[in-house]
Amino acid sequence: MTAHTGASGRLDAVEQAEQADQAGPAGQAGRAEKPPASPGPSRRSFLTYLVAAPTLALVTRAGADALAPQTAHAVIPTLPAIADLVDLGDLFILAGSPTAALLALSVEADGSIRFRLPREEVGQGLTTAVAMLVAEELDAPLAHVRVELDDARPELLFNQLTGSSNSIRSLYGPVRQTAATARARLVAAAARRWNVSAGSLTTAAGTVRAPDGRTAGYGSLAASAADPGLIVLGATPKPAARHTLVGKPTGRIDARAMVTGAQRYTLDLDVPGAKPCVLRRPPSLGGTVKSVANLAAVRAMPGVLDVVSVPTGVAVVAETFGQALDAKAALQVSWGPGPADQLSDAQIRAKLRAATPPLLVPPLLTPYVDAEFDFAFVSHAPMETNSAIADVRDDRAEIWSGLKSPIVARETIAAELGLPLDKVTVHVVQAGGSFGRRLFFDAALEAARVSKACRRPVKLMWTRVDDTRHGRMRPATHHRIRATHLLGEVLSFEHRVAAAETDFRHGLGEIITATAASLPSGIGNATLAQTLFLTTVKSPYHFGLTTQALTEVPTGIPTASWRSVYSANTRGAEEIVVDELAERTGRDPYQFRRTFLKTAAQRAVLDKAATEGNWGRAMPAGCAQGIAFHEEYKSRTACLVEIDTRDPEHVRVTKAVIAVDVGLPVNPRGLEAQMIGGLTDAISTTLRAGLHLDKGLPLEGSYSQFHWARQRDTPKDVRVFVLPATAGEPGGAGELGVPAAVGAIANAYARATGTKPRSFPLDFDVDFTPYPR
Repeated sequence: MTAHTGASGRLDAVEQAEQADQAGPAGQAGRAEKPPASPGPSRRSFLTYLVAAPTLALVTRAGADALAPQTAHAVIPTLPAIADLVDLGDLFILAGSPTAALLALSVEADGSIRFRLPREEVGQGLTTAVAMLVAEELDAPLAHVRVELDDARPELLFNQLTGSSNSIRSLYGPVRQTAATARARLVAAAARRWNVSAGSLTTAAGTVRAPDGRTAGYGSLAASAADPGLIVLGATPKPAARHTLVGKPTGRIDARAMVTGAQRYTLDLDVPGAKPCVLRRPPSLGGTVKSVANLAAVRAMPGVLDVVSVPTGVAVVAETFGQALDAKAALQVSWGPGPADQLSDAQIRAKLRAATPPLLVPPLLTPYVDAEFDFAFVSHAPMETNSAIADVRDDRAEIWSGLKSPIVARETIAAELGLPLDKVTVHVVQAGGSFGRRLFFDAALEAARVSKACRRPVKLMWTRVDDTRHGRMRPATHHRIRATHLLGEVLSFEHRVAAAETDFRHGLGEIITATAASLPSGIGNATLAQTLFLTTVKSPYHFGLTTQALTEVPTGIPTASWRSVYSANTRGAEEIVVDELAERTGRDPYQFRRTFLKTAAQRAVLDKAATEGNWGRAMPAGCAQGIAFHEEYKSRTACLVEIDTRDPEHVRVTKAVIAVDVGLPVNPRGLEAQMIGGLTDAISTTLRAGLHLDKGLPLEGSYSQFHWARQRDTPKDVRVFVLPATAGEPGGAGELGVPAAVGAIANAYARATGTKPRSFPLDFDVDFTPYPR
């Protein structure tokens, strides 16, 4: 017998319930940091559902002090940007608040604790951080907590999208409240059993303890704790000061399974009757199938079970993947054109440059720095390619796939199949990487179409070539920046960005906003793009009149958000100009940043990286340090790198020191991994990894061609410093690590070579023979 207290009408009582130095690293010792703020029954288990919820200023300073380091409050202030006031994560939290507490936690008779997570785990360590929150509030061993990924739940509306560095921010309060409520019920059950006051009892190590020494394991109390008649006096999550697990570096709960091969991903699932499936894809992006000349012959090949055409290509279903791949290679397909057949890199760059709006501030009377940058298309390149299993029948359908927007996936697939929503089940499977790729559900939809057409369950795999060439990609961008300065002050900073259109047609993860984003002429998508740009991109510096603007150009090329979305390129380019401003005004890049950063918290992070990285140390010719800063989603980071350019064919980042302040760190070890991941992404996309577009198709088709950083390309000396809690709640971390690292690497390269890097990746030759189209 199971009790769903929310579903059964019974609702548990839920109780909802800068100062830093201006004198450099040496002054930090006396810094007074702001203290963190506190922020139906079964005989075997119980389950709870909770419903909780910018001016151009004239400068009169003159003389020697114009060359001296300025104090932060002597600079020309910049008005707050939109993202300073409300960021994208705030909007997601607001949209999801009505359903934020629809979480499910159960305590089993064996004392194990199960938590259903309405998010996707793609390697970012979310399940570990959530398990830590649950264990913390329940005073239970971490090993007792099992976090399982929830199926698509349309009732959650906007609250089942994994992205925008939002998961821990949005779940921190609701998860703790849910676990605290469970703890209160267990304590109440023990109090009734022992006929003592609940207030006299304590909890530890998965047990309730009485003053006289009696103990009761949570499992032994699970059934009685599920009694609807149990009197519970409310529950309040612990204040941060009482945390014993949260904030401690903790290994991943799924690490052993991952390194031993026990972790089950989509293609590891044994779904009865599901047969291997691959697709022959068009020779250009978005091309269409016109005809198949040898259909009967391919259907007669060994092991081939069916060959069907779907909008994205020709699918082969066979007994083995080897047979399916052989049959796919044998297909003779006549293709229709795609929407980007006339586009190659040169045309894309020309379109973006032409679309870049003019700058507003004419440099008539003041010195200035002008710079333009180009960034290439980039593949998401997760280790696990797109994959999905689909079992579509006449009256129902069941889908398995790694999905970060499972609700809109389920709604779209139901509409595509012509089935009622409640007849379609979508299972979310842990995935091997995403970086934004799995916000879309291309494989799940494709598998459903194939399964319906051939009337059998299918196990769809995208090959690496499929994934690199036909997967979505980070849009190419062009940047035009102008900064004016006088007598040591920065008077204005203008940044105009033109980008190939980023596809946001997954909306906020459900069909309403997805449909709005799909309005004709790109209106809806453009609105989402501008909203996302304005709520994520901001300058951390007092640079006087500061403006940042985005123009997107529809190209027909499949794109998606890529880690850090607009910030990786936009803020990366800005950090390069910051270094050039420092040089132009005769200042050290670190001290220049320190002068113009807006807050003490920002300077503390920058100081930590500079101090720990021994900024300014002598380096051999051809080697140099670079430093940069970034702030986003209420978190901030600084990155210092050292680079060796003495072998132009093999430029290497040899050392990296990163400091990060995420407000309240839940799992510092997980944050360390996030920052190292961001560094690796930055090394890759700054130095060698990009996609060449040639007549509507990327030339790169594998890791051997898309030069992502390998182990030999990563620095042996990487140190990440997670600052102690500076706030009562966690900020975002998933997107944070890329932009500062991009700027630091480019700045180190510029100092080492005496050049001004303008086009990324820096080494972007076609040094391979492309696969046939």
